[in-house]
Amino acid sequence: MTATATLVTPRGAKAPRRRPAGANRGSSVLVGFVALLLIGMMLAPVVYIILGGFRSNAEITVDPAGFPTVWNWQNYADVLGSGVFWGQVGNSAIAAVATTLFVVALGMMAAYALARYRFRGRGATYALFTAGLMFPMTVAITPLYILVRNLGLTNSLAGVVVPQIAFALPLTIIILSPFLAAIPNELQEAASIDGLGRLGFFWRMVLPLAVPAVVTVGILAFVNSWNSYMLPLFILNNEAAYTLPLGTQAFASQYSVDTARVLAFTSLSMIPALLFFSVFERRIVGGLTGAVKG
Repeated sequence: MTATATLVTPRGAKAPRRRPAGANRGSSVLVGFVALLLIGMMLAPVVYIILGGFRSNAEITVDPAGFPTVWNWQNYADVLGSGVFWGQVGNSAIAAVATTLFVVALGMMAAYALARYRFRGRGATYALFTAGLMFPMTVAITPLYILVRNLGLTNSLAGVVVPQIAFALPLTIIILSPFLAAIPNELQEAASIDGLGRLGFFWRMVLPLAVPAVVTVGILAFVNSWNSYMLPLFILNNEAAYTLPLGTQAFASQYSVDTARVLAFTSLSMIPALLFFSVFERRIVGGLTGAVKG
């Protein structure tokens, strides 16, 4: 004998309505269309700059929005054969790598203390770092320039790296703190029973568990440093110390009549950041998702 269960709807209650399958499909199509439209709007300037580097100045003058009739590789070859371009790439790489290393190291240590230990002034310290997000560099650029000048760091990459570290630390600590706070205390107790001290627990347990968050803040610090323009503009006056964004502006001013070469220089200067961000896109999303969950 088999028993069949039937769902009885209480008297006066309305059965839940099911959305038609066509409605769900239509909303998905609409969302996809809007997403593609936004992606196209964001990629259109990038594609225009890259294709413009393959055109001649005459073609750009006659038809600014057209495609290359004859692919001109000479513009990119001239830029890649220039020592000025590679010098600026080296300066940007040095500034970005140094900023990333210090931001990750200092941010990890500060976030570890704020997330794992209870001490007087802990909330005020965390609030102080959080308040750092409310002061953009455009507001603090004048007193920052005076401070860098008094320290004797003008016209040097150190004068760019140190402020970049300070402005990147608040976001780094906010992202790392939930990750570190979510590590179970039982794990630390078990590690202490096995003879691990605080530093040993930090190096052997905390760092491996926080790799997604560390990668996320490292990528954000690297890309922001690579694309930084305003700070180098105020700090660097020597062309030998120019970073790539500042060098692109100087190149565009120097060769303002050679539009095709300027577009080639601009596209080459932004390709490293685009590739770096595209390769590690999933890492960034995963790290931010984990920070929200934590």
